[in-house]
Amino acid sequence: MLFPKKVKFRKSHTFRRNPKRAMVASRGAEVSFGSHGLKAVTHARVRSNQIESARKVIARNLGKSGKSWIRIFPDKPYTQKPPEVKLGKGKGDPVGYEVEVWPGRVLFEVDGVADAIAVKALIGASKKLPLKAKVVTRE
Repeated sequence: MLFPKKVKFRKSHTFRRNPKRAMVASRGAEVSFGSHGLKAVTHARVRSNQIESARKVIARNLGKSGKSWIRIFPDKPYTQKPPEVKLGKGKGDPVGYEVEVWPGRVLFEVDGVADAIAVKALIGASKKLPLKAKVVTRE
């Protein structure tokens, strides 16, 4: 699983956004490395184990001939309280890392395989993620 070597702060704030304001990705919105990409349509917080699960699906479908790129990195710690703990008593302990994904962000890219195989691999990966995504091609 992906995680940073070190972080500046052990716990991070929860980002609260205005639902009326449309937030879209300003960087990482184009397919840069491969021929096909998986682009986010909705907002979500993607955890490192979900990224790893999607990566495994892509690697399994591509075989040895294809190449894949992961365009997101989970660098924000998230916390969780232990089960059966009452409210109050501070914030929970860090349990893993996540990344905020905004609509328009390219998550994965693939190259070196036929179009049908690339699309199948990316659709399978999108089912492992907590957001809606679409397959896009390089222009």
